[in-house]
Parts: sequence; structure tokens; C-alpha cells
Amino acid sequence: MTDKILTEQDGEIARIIFNQPEKRNAVSLEMWEAVERAVARFAEDPEVRILILSGAGGKAFVSGADISKFESERATAEGVAHYNSTTKRVYDMIEAFPKPTIAQIDGFCVGGGVALSLCCDLRICGAGSNFAVPAAKLGLGYAFPGIKRLVDVVGPAFAKEIFFTARRFTAEEARIMGLVNRVVPNDQVADTALETAKMISANAPMTVASVKFIVGQTVKPESERDLAECDARVKACFDSADYIEGRRAFLEKRKPQFVGA
Repeated sequence: MTDKILTEQDGEIARIIFNQPEKRNAVSLEMWEAVERAVARFAEDPEVRILILSGAGGKAFVSGADISKFESERATAEGVAHYNSTTKRVYDMIEAFPKPTIAQIDGFCVGGGVALSLCCDLRICGAGSNFAVPAAKLGLGYAFPGIKRLVDVVGPAFAKEIFFTARRFTAEEARIMGLVNRVVPNDQVADTALETAKMISANAPMTVASVKFIVGQTVKPESERDLAECDARVKACFDSADYIEGRRAFLEKRKPQFVGA
């Protein structure tokens, strides 16, 4: 257990908070392992409809790996392999999380922070946020899955610019590239993320989940797409009690009360 990863749940909205503000929320191996446990728990919790990831302190989302831990965690080939396999599992788990995810980005979002945000469905940042992937300044290699996630979001040309230059990008540049969904005043990031989460959680969970799954299929090679499952999820929506509730609520001019079934 570590106090550097905090979890919260308020009804249908769950949170994972990276809590190392003195290091701009740089992440150690034990922090990644704690995130893995939290993601697994929230994925299985039927009450949770949406997950928000954020960084403590208001100065950074996540600023990459905790370099002070490299000597103890990544000094050997075995250590590097273990660290990399752990981070890959976490990234894959967040990308495959069955419910919507929001990256609430305050301040710096660097390296592994960018990679983490790309695993989320939506990214909301403050006007003063900055983004960078400094791999080329450190001589680091970047594996296919991470680069593909970036290309899927911003396209090949911007992905190359981000990696080739390794420079810091402003929030507005990130918005233009499509790296973030919304840029809001710095003091409104948390409120906007929460408002968005509440808006999503009030909608029909089966519809939202089906769209998340189908969008995920669109970015896969055609030969790997599970179109039968896409069709099955759409049919399940139409067969659900929530579809009946949605129609009735519309006719009765009231807010629907969806249960996810």
C-alpha cells in the first residue's frame, strides 16, 4: 500500500489521484502497482459508472517516471522488464476500462503522463497546462502501443512533431492537435471534469459502454474488429429496460433513471 495513490468514490463517480505533488506526481513502481489494484476494483464495482484520473497539488497531472527510484527499480535488465510490463498492464487496463474515463489535467503532463492521458477517453486541461514527450532528449525508445495511441488521437504528423522536437506544447496547441477535448481556466478544471462526469453518468450505461467498445473497434485493423459483438451490444441496448425508461421519460418530460440493464 502507498499513500502516493489515493482513491475516492462518490456514488457513481470514482477517482484515482496521483499524490506526489512535491515531485510533480512522478510515478514509481509501487504507485503503478497501486493504480493497477484500484483500476481492477473500480472496473468490477457495478456502482461505478465513470472514472476520473487526476494529480494532486494543482501543479501537475503526471510528470512521468520517478527518476529518483531508477537505481532501486530500473538498474537491472530484470528491473527494467518488470517496470515496463507493469506500466504496460496499467495502460492497457485503463484503455480497456469498461466505463468512461476522464483525465483531469492540471499543469504539467509529461512523458508517462501523456501516455496515461491517452489511455483515457476524454482529456480536460487548464489553460496553463503544458505537454511534452521528451524521449528524444533522453535517448529513450518508445514502443509501438504508446505511439499508436498518440497517432490514433492526434494523427501521424502531430505525433512526429511531438516526438521529433521533444518540446513543450501549450494547452492551446494541444487543443488544436486534438490531444485534449477541452481547455478551461485553470481554476475550473476540477469542476469541469466533475460536471462532465455527472453528465455522462446520468446517461444510459449500456449505450455509453457500447459506444466506447465500438469506437475502440474502429481504430483496430479491419481483420481484428469484432463486428458481431458490436451488433450484439447495440441489440442489447434496444432490448434493455433502460430503453423503455428512456422512451417513457421523454414522453413524460422528466429525467430518466437508468440502471444499466
